[in-house]
Amino acid sequence: MSAALVAGLLAGYGIAVPVGAVGTYLVALTARTSLRIGACAALGVAAADGLYALIAVIGGSALTHAVAPIAHSLRWVAGAVLVVLAVRGAATAITHYRTARTAFRTDATPLRPSRAFLGLWGVTMLNPVTVIYFAALVLGSQTSAAPDHLERAVFVLAAFTASASWQLLLAGGGALLGRLLTGSRGRLVTALASSGVMTALALRMLFAHGP
Repeated sequence: MSAALVAGLLAGYGIAVPVGAVGTYLVALTARTSLRIGACAALGVAAADGLYALIAVIGGSALTHAVAPIAHSLRWVAGAVLVVLAVRGAATAITHYRTARTAFRTDATPLRPSRAFLGLWGVTMLNPVTVIYFAALVLGSQTSAAPDHLERAVFVLAAFTASASWQLLLAGGGALLGRLLTGSRGRLVTALASSGVMTALALRMLFAHGP
C-alpha cells in the first residue's frame, strides 16, 4: 500500500513538475482572469493525468502499442491547439490593452470555470507522452505478483493528488503575478511573453521528437 502511494506521488510529480506549454498557459490564464478560473483549469490538467494513470494501470502494455501508431498525429494536434491558444492569448491581451486606453471600455465575455476545466483537460488528454509515461512506469514497477485493485486505486489517486497540488501551485503563482501586474502595460508584456514561450515550447514538442 505504501509502495503504491509513493509510486503514485512520484509519478504524478514526475509528469507535472516540468513546466511546459500547458503550465505556461495555466499561469498566464490565471494572471489575466482569477484564481478561481486558474484552479479549475489546474484541476482539468490533474484530471487528465489521473485518467491516464488509471488507463495505464488497466491497459498495461496493450496501451503503449495502441497509442504508438497515432502518437505522431496526436502530438501535432496538441501542438496546433497550444499554438492557437498562444496566439489567442496574445490577441486578447492586445485587445484589452487597447480598450483600456479608451473611455468606452467593453470587457470580453468572462471565461467560465467549467470551460477552463474542459479546455485544459482536453489539451492534456491530447498529449500522448503522458499515457506512455504512466504505462512505462506501471510496467517497469510490476513484479511477479500483480498489484491488487486497492493498490491500483492508491496509485491513481496519489498520481492525481500530486499533479493537482503542483498545478494549483502554478495557478497560485499566476494569481500572484496578476495582482503584481495591475497595470495594463504590465499585463500586456506578461501575456505576450507567455504566449511566445508557450509557442516555442509547443514547437519544440512537435519537432524535438522527429517525424
